[in-house]
Amino acid sequence: MTPNHPFMLPNHRLKEGGLIFGTLYPAYYSYKAVKSKDIKEYVKWMMYWIIFALFTTAETFTDIFLCWFPFYYELKIAFVAWLLSPYTKGSSLLYRKFVHPTLSSKEKEIDDCLVQAKDRSYDALVHFGKRGLNVAATAAVMAASKGQGALSERLRSFSMQDLTTIRGDGAPAPSSPPPPGPGRTSSKHGQPKMSRSASESASSSAYVLGL
Repeated sequence: MTPNHPFMLPNHRLKEGGLIFGTLYPAYYSYKAVKSKDIKEYVKWMMYWIIFALFTTAETFTDIFLCWFPFYYELKIAFVAWLLSPYTKGSSLLYRKFVHPTLSSKEKEIDDCLVQAKDRSYDALVHFGKRGLNVAATAAVMAASKGQGALSERLRSFSMQDLTTIRGDGAPAPSSPPPPGPGRTSSKHGQPKMSRSASESASSSAYVLGL
């Protein structure tokens, strides 16, 4: 978004300034407070981070609806500077005047809501986890059954091919009539000889009887 006013800074410069003044600078001094174990500094920066968390939450919505407002980003930078300034002590002032009394009066309700939300989220997580496991198990069983069916069909086709090949290799060739052997030839030739000898013996018997 290009600034329309001649005194307005570019938005990316303002965002960089907000990042430096709003997060990096307080983070460094929070580190120093933890390292030095200074309770006073520690409490001061804890109050700042609580206020800054609320400010960031509100900023999510105001950036959508109020970004058109003149000097909107400049006002945000000025507000963060007011929170950080050791002269104004804006974060300490807001925390002690508004945040701490509100949280103290609503602390029990907030704790109950958080416990309920935690239980519901755990139950929802368990429920969706069980459903996910059931879906995964069903998909695995279906995939296994389909794979087994395809494998059995494949093996059956291979078995039919093997049986066809075996039958084709082991089928006896059509037998041709055997050539006439010498025994059959001799029997055929021997039959006229036997009939001729029988006729000759009959004729000789008739001749003897005639005599």
